[in-house]
Amino acid sequence: MHNFKELKVWQKSIDLAVDVYKASSFLPVDERYGLISQMKRCAVSIPSNIAEGAGRGTSAQFKYFLTISQGSAFELEAQVIISNKLGLLDDPLAIDLIEKTTEVQKMIYALERRLI
Repeated sequence: MHNFKELKVWQKSIDLAVDVYKASSFLPVDERYGLISQMKRCAVSIPSNIAEGAGRGTSAQFKYFLTISQGSAFELEAQVIISNKLGLLDDPLAIDLIEKTTEVQKMIYALERRLI
């Protein structure tokens, strides 16, 4: 069992989730049940799955939840790109979110590799 709160990847993914929530306030209200909802779910899923996996009994189980977290991170990245291409998120904000998401993706991958 790992202390998820000490994992830098968990800390960064929490910050990313907060940033996504803040950025979603710039999206139009009619996207409340579309992109806004989907982006928030993905953003929350990343640290949530890291925490759940860290609480499991084996490294294999932890790794499984990291793969779910990684999938959510890639899904979030796609949604940010879509939001930007639709003109719903401006370039600087989209670039910032993509950079932070990519950093988290790399950190999850590195942690997965250490668990092999």
